Amino acid sequence: MRNTFLGLLASAILFVSCKKDQDPFEIGKQHIGFLTDSTQVKDLETIFATDSIAQFIAGDEFAGSKNNIDIFEKGGKKLLSLTPKQALDSTSVIESIQIIDPRYKTSKNISTLSTFKDIASTYKISKISNLINSVLITVNELNASFAIDKKELPANLRFDMKLKIEETHIPDNAKIKYFFIHWDQ
Repeated sequence: MRNTFLGLLASAILFVSCKKDQDPFEIGKQHIGFLTDSTQVKDLETIFATDSIAQFIAGDEFAGSKNNIDIFEKGGKKLLSLTPKQALDSTSVIESIQIIDPRYKTSKNISTLSTFKDIASTYKISKISNLINSVLITVNELNASFAIDKKELPANLRFDMKLKIEETHIPDNAKIKYFFIHWDQ
């Protein structure tokens, strides 16, 4: 009996000591730091207790259905911009997150400072969309979208919205303009 108890105690200590701490800046398919795809708006104050949360609430006459929630460090540096699935609902989950701070990185070291070559050599690109001012690179493995400004493309590819943009059209050194994670439940 005593050996069984000591064995269980040793196993518990070993299990607890081997537990990996969550990196507050790691981006995964279902998490960004301590945020998960099931985090509710009401939980943000607990998750970002040492940071500032700013939520713009406009009048009905001009506002769309969504209101972004911006997360700032206490020093004023913007970290993230969150979009809840439902506006003005504290039980709503987060639908999408714009990554602003370059400290947020995927497990494969992709951040807002990465280039198109970094993305293409690290992840399988699922889709490339030709938008008005940007090219949107979708990576399903991360539930992510990376926007690259069309100014980064050769001049002959910038203005034709009907043109199908291929990976080979985008220069390796093209910088990321925006980086979003989407959680559609």
